[in-house]
Amino acid sequence: MAQDAEREHPDGATLSRTARIARDLIRFDTTNYGEGRSNGETEAAGYVEAELRALGLDPVLIDAAPGRTSVVARVAGRYEHHVDRSRGERPALVVHGHLDVVPADPENWSVDPFGGVVRDGMLWGRGAVDMKDMDAMMLTALREVIESGGPNRDLVIAFFSDEENGGVYGSHHLVTEHPQLFAGATEAISEVGGYSVDVDGRRAYLLQTGEKALVWIKLVARGTAAHGSRVITNNAVTKLAEAVAALGRRQWPLHLTATTRQLLAELARILDVDPEQLGPDELLLRSGTAAGFLTATIRTTSNPTLLQAGYKHNVIPDRAEALIDIRTLPGEEDAVLAEVRELVGDDIEVVVMHQDVGLENPFAGDLVEAMVDTLRHHDPEADVLPYLLSGGTDNKALSLLGITGYGFAPLQLTPELDFPAMFHGVDERVPLAALDFGHRALTDLLTRY
Repeated sequence: MAQDAEREHPDGATLSRTARIARDLIRFDTTNYGEGRSNGETEAAGYVEAELRALGLDPVLIDAAPGRTSVVARVAGRYEHHVDRSRGERPALVVHGHLDVVPADPENWSVDPFGGVVRDGMLWGRGAVDMKDMDAMMLTALREVIESGGPNRDLVIAFFSDEENGGVYGSHHLVTEHPQLFAGATEAISEVGGYSVDVDGRRAYLLQTGEKALVWIKLVARGTAAHGSRVITNNAVTKLAEAVAALGRRQWPLHLTATTRQLLAELARILDVDPEQLGPDELLLRSGTAAGFLTATIRTTSNPTLLQAGYKHNVIPDRAEALIDIRTLPGEEDAVLAEVRELVGDDIEVVVMHQDVGLENPFAGDLVEAMVDTLRHHDPEADVLPYLLSGGTDNKALSLLGITGYGFAPLQLTPELDFPAMFHGVDERVPLAALDFGHRALTDLLTRY
């Protein structure tokens, strides 16, 4: 099917530069399986390096492990705007994306997930929205910013590896081992924010001002190894199954943060309903496809994602394991872990595989105002709303350097596209028009801020 797309667009002439770069990046299979297993990002990083060098920049390539390459470049701000007498020197802004993607099973897709297929006015492939679209927008916006004379402040442009594994071989490695790359930076923008949703026939943009904490755990159950025909009450698989069911079925209590309260108030205004009568869950369900992200932002979630046990039908194994993806609201990590241990019981070992902070930043300040103004400039009738991301980004790692991160990968989307379902989903795709909208909006932000 990728070949069909190439016949339709033999040299990419009908595609914008942003779409062509996004297509090229999708064709690098940078699948990240987690726990250190990956196809690697080095080839994609080399492509990005060449694009940055063509802009006259001097990018740095850093390998946290063989094949796990991140790329960082600094763009100097214009001197005459770099110093504001009333505010002093303007701090640098980090603009970052990641080059890795989650696995994709070709059997489940209608196109080759790594073919960079163009059809129906969309670019299809793993990474089309998470997040090689933003990577491409960064490169094309940067070209225009440089050609127009440069940004108002230093920009640190980063393309990280390993984001889908919590940034162990990417952002966390760079923050720990190479913090000087981010010297002078106080703010950052990246993925999963600035995209449009349809709320009762009205377009609104969700600006990501925070994200839930990440706690990835492994459950380990131990029992008696035996022949499959015996009566064995100390069965590791049975014990694990009970623990997995307990966590998978746990309905965690409602907890509204400052961000979600503000979001709910804005949704109630748009929908013209009483939030006290409707309730948070019902109100978020009224947000259309956005509910796919938003309903998970008002409580902890604990989702089983992988099971592993045994090696033969008639052998009872003495060990069984499960992976659980837990996302808590900022600051609730320890309390949730304590309840997890209580839910699964003393017979189950709980191993924390990876843990990272939650973030919640104000929907205020110069950068937020600039992002809101940018979206309203390109879409004057739309609302811009704050929200807390149910997942996580490399802003977690940057926060360890005191850098405040927001999600701003602007996309104007059609109402029927279930955008949240595109993340880690089958037939991931992004409209070509949305890529070009994002390029224009990002260029404006980086030029003016």
